[in-house]
This record gives sequence, structure tokens and C-alpha cells, in this order.
Amino acid sequence: MAGVPGTFEVLLIEGAEQDLESIHDYIAEFDCVANANYVLDELMEVVEGLSTFPERGSYPKELAGLGIKEYRQAFFKLYRVIYRVMGSQVIIYLIADGRRDMQSVLARRLLGA
Repeated sequence: MAGVPGTFEVLLIEGAEQDLESIHDYIAEFDCVANANYVLDELMEVVEGLSTFPERGSYPKELAGLGIKEYRQAFFKLYRVIYRVMGSQVIIYLIADGRRDMQSVLARRLLGA
């Protein structure tokens, strides 16, 4: 039943899993492993937190501007977790640094452009 805490199964598509690996690898290489592990842990907390009331996320402005309101987003610092609620599942499609050209990233990953 939608809206009941803890009833949503959270799934990451392969691309989102690769996003996490890439973020971790980048921070580990250009900063330090401890910070990379910290960011990964915090992003996973955001992801796991979506099992409770995922509707609380906002609509990505890049998609809302196109009239697309089936995707939502959650944040950790500059990182954006883009997901969709489908029945009792939360599907994570994208995890990216919000400083990137999100219009292009979203178009490629979500809209197949």
C-alpha cells in the first residue's frame, strides 16, 4: 500500500550502480579513499531512505519543465539521486553530481536521447 512506511522495495538499475562506482573511484583518486567511502555511505543512506515515503522527493526541474512528472529526486550535498516510484518499488535510474549538465545526462539515461 503506497504511503505506508517501509513498504517500498528500492532497486538500482545497472547504470545507477555504475554511477556509484564512478563517483567513489573519482573521489578516491582525486581526494582520498576515506572521503570516497563517506560519500558512498551517505548516498546509500539516501537510497535506502527511499523505502519510506519516496513521494517526498521533488521533481527534477529539467524534467518538470518538459511536463514529465513521473521521476523524483533526492539529494546528498551536490549529488542527485533520480528515481521513479512504480507500485511498491522505487527504481533508482541515476546518481550524479548536480554540477554536470543534467539536461543531457537525464535525456540520455531516462529518455533514451
